[in-house]
Amino acid sequence: MSTIITATEITVRYGERAVLDATTLGVEEGDRIGLVGRNGCGKTTFLRILAGLQSADTGVVSRQRDLVVSYLPQDFMLDETKSVAENIRDGAQPVLDLIAEFESLPHDSKRHEEMEHRIQALEGWTLDQRIETAMSHLNCPAGDRRVETLSGGEKRRVAMCRAIVSLPDFLILDEPTNHLDPESIDWVADFLDEFHGSFLVVTHDRYFLDRVAKRMVELYEGKFWSQNGNYTDYLLAKAERQEADATVEHKRQMFLKKELAWVRQGPRAQRSKQKDRFERYYETAAQAGPAIEEDMELVIPPPPQLGNRTVEVSNLGMTLGGKKLFSGFSYTFENGQRIGVCGRNGLGKTTLLKAIIGQLPPTEGTVKIGQLTKFNYVDQGRLQLNEERTVLDEAADGTEFVIWGDSKISVRSYLKRFLFADDRITTQVKKLSGGERSRLLLAKILKCGGNFLILDEPTNDLDLPTLRVLEEALIAFPGMVLVVSHDRYFLNRVCTNILAFEGDGKIAHSVGDYDYYLEKKQRAAKEEARQAAAFLSASKSAPAPAAKPGGSKPRKLSFKEQRELDGIEAQIHTVEAEVLRIEGLFAQPDFFRKHASQVNQLTADLDAAKEKVPQLYARWEQLEKIKTAAELV
Repeated sequence: MSTIITATEITVRYGERAVLDATTLGVEEGDRIGLVGRNGCGKTTFLRILAGLQSADTGVVSRQRDLVVSYLPQDFMLDETKSVAENIRDGAQPVLDLIAEFESLPHDSKRHEEMEHRIQALEGWTLDQRIETAMSHLNCPAGDRRVETLSGGEKRRVAMCRAIVSLPDFLILDEPTNHLDPESIDWVADFLDEFHGSFLVVTHDRYFLDRVAKRMVELYEGKFWSQNGNYTDYLLAKAERQEADATVEHKRQMFLKKELAWVRQGPRAQRSKQKDRFERYYETAAQAGPAIEEDMELVIPPPPQLGNRTVEVSNLGMTLGGKKLFSGFSYTFENGQRIGVCGRNGLGKTTLLKAIIGQLPPTEGTVKIGQLTKFNYVDQGRLQLNEERTVLDEAADGTEFVIWGDSKISVRSYLKRFLFADDRITTQVKKLSGGERSRLLLAKILKCGGNFLILDEPTNDLDLPTLRVLEEALIAFPGMVLVVSHDRYFLNRVCTNILAFEGDGKIAHSVGDYDYYLEKKQRAAKEEARQAAAFLSASKSAPAPAAKPGGSKPRKLSFKEQRELDGIEAQIHTVEAEVLRIEGLFAQPDFFRKHASQVNQLTADLDAAKEKVPQLYARWEQLEKIKTAAELV
């Protein structure tokens, strides 16, 4: 395979800090690269350099001749004066230029034939059809709407559609899954699976990375580290690398300790062997140890005590703008629950949150709030930040301390819990990365306290290390958590219950994580299809003759089998939760440091649990068949 673009010895400095430090990365034909690293480490800067929108301080970017590059930035660039359809077609401008040149050439010219082959390779003749398909699957607004009238999420989907319709040779995507619902994310993953060019994607969606990436690149301390495989492969390789580095560092420290004792004895150094030993000691002492990634502990302020009744909704319904979003929803929220809210955009998820906290009056039904319930709502729009203020001033907002349970801590100490180092605490807001701004907003809102925490899309723009820390904080939060998210991995790690907006005004409740909800939904759909097929088949066939006396009848479930069937769903959920727990342990960056002695046992437990899951499903299907056959008689 040939290299299509190479960034060689790229250096970019912001003040004294080098976000890219004479580092090199090449992209080959067919590459499927996932780029990861902490927010502020320089990922977006590098993407802009590859896209030709920014120049490096030093270094060279070499591109293959006639390389077509398409770039989806986080801060998407749309023409506010044009319609949705016009903006999307602008993304295919290279193809449109080729078609215009092709139509202007004599049909018998050599250039005419070359252009035709190039247009065919880019599927230019089916451009309108591809635009229509992409708009449909990405749930884009109507093509004739003006971009200036769209919401942020709608603009994001238009920008995503614009980036992919040209079928470029090299596709650069910066957080493409933000503001997309699960169905749209699946469609983007399917698109990338079949994409013939190369792509580089930055995303916090770990399932998406696992599915689409074939090579992971980490940007750390200004350097690129490459690893073949998907995100899980990268995590395992990184854990092994950190374990090896720790072993080497331990040996180095032991050597220095031993030699230091010898040096302190003050031996005479006139002999060559002693001189060599001194030199070896000082050489080893001068070596830098392995870089250690520090994950600070993000802890949400301890909430006030929550009563037995938190929130109870009865027959809740909401209609906005003449459109009925949902109706007949009843649910009692209980202390200790962590509920994930999911579903396609536009079905009323945010509206439900606002109805619960009293920002919107319900169209029908009631919302009863407990006397001790105190809401803390982090909405999608969040707060506006003052660009000229420092992080410390913006978070403090005139106060010196933050109430922390029964005590209080300084604002500076509080910000460190949100992963702000000393130098970033005194940085102006306008100089922060997108993820740092998001963490600052969370810190600013969460300092208000509350025992019923409501988060609307908290994972957008957060980097992967910060996401893991936020997940751990929410899991440890002793109050009530209600969170809207499209991040499947996040929902699986954090949530104990799922409220799914399934369309047609229906909100389904499921105990367990998001994957378990999906499995139950798929099983229900299969069973519905099976029953429909059985009914259709029975209606077409002739009436069966009456059974003869003494003929065999389908047996019924025994009492023991019925008990087994009643409990098998919960058993499956328990085993699957164990699989997720162990896989979560393996995914932790410091896994080998914490669990080195348990590797073999955990591996065996994981294999046993994975083997048991299909066995339980097979048994469930067997028992259901016996029950169904008996009921049809």
